Amino acid sequence: MYCDLELWRIHSLSTMGERTDYTKSPSSLAEYSPVNKSDRTDPSDSCEMQDGNQNTMQLKKEISLINGISLIVGNMIGSGIFVSPKGVLIYSKSYGLSLVVWAIGGIFSVFGALCYAELGTTITKSGASYAYILESFGSFIAFIRLWTSLLIVEPTSQAIIAITFANYIVQPFFPSCDPPYLACRLIAAACECLLTFINCAYVKWGTRVQDIFTYAKVTALIVIIITGLVKICQGHTSHFENSFEGSSSNVGDISLALYSALFSYSGWDTLNFVTEEIKNPERNLPLAIAVSMPIVTIIYIMTNVAYYTVLDAEAVLSSDAVAVKFSGFGGQAELLSQNLEQ
Repeated sequence: MYCDLELWRIHSLSTMGERTDYTKSPSSLAEYSPVNKSDRTDPSDSCEMQDGNQNTMQLKKEISLINGISLIVGNMIGSGIFVSPKGVLIYSKSYGLSLVVWAIGGIFSVFGALCYAELGTTITKSGASYAYILESFGSFIAFIRLWTSLLIVEPTSQAIIAITFANYIVQPFFPSCDPPYLACRLIAAACECLLTFINCAYVKWGTRVQDIFTYAKVTALIVIIITGLVKICQGHTSHFENSFEGSSSNVGDISLALYSALFSYSGWDTLNFVTEEIKNPERNLPLAIAVSMPIVTIIYIMTNVAYYTVLDAEAVLSSDAVAVKFSGFGGQAELLSQNLEQ
């Protein structure tokens, strides 16, 4: 009896030792081996995994159709339409051919925008060309494209826009001479910093500022267009007589004129950079492009018609800010008409 009890005790101790070794071995291995999420057996862990898969982080979809149209129109209508008419006219060498170049530039931009609309609805990721190149050609080419845009293309474009804006702000205070170089650069830098802060702070702030400036720019161009149409109705059409006379037939010159016009049309891919923030992008992205492109093209052509109605070729070519020259001539014409009525 005593022997049996002793044997049972020894067997129990040995079994407990084996169990202890068995339970220790996984924990000791766990200290050196990483544990995969899929190996977890805790039900709470599995619930967290499911919630993590279902509730992925996404950008808020706050850009509506109107916001999208404003973004495209606001980014396209910038410094270009106020400075490019000189470049187009220099190389086209006639009013008629320059208007044709502006129309061709609009058609080219429509084709590009429609291609991006198709890409944007197929690859619904923010980033525009970066996202599309990443999907098509891999990370290396996309990385090169991103850094080229980030370090060269976008900063230089924004600098041109900011400096042009500063020139138009300062020029009225110096009507008889060039505006101070340092003042224009400081105002341009301040504008860049302010807009950077607004866009980094909150998406809605950026869209509201974009909407306000878009309406302001479009309103200014509409005023220019209406002034030109009024002058045409009053019979000021002498600048359009033989409008194709002296037109350039050089392919290189026409290409440079087209390039100057295309600079003004740049920005039609703006909405593709924020595809993930658009409400219902499959509908609103192509619709915003389809609405905004004809608006910009018509505004550009009619604005140039107004410029050419009021200003002669020498006046356009002698000014880097055609709108300032336009406003000066408009004021003189108004004073002259008042004097004639008296």
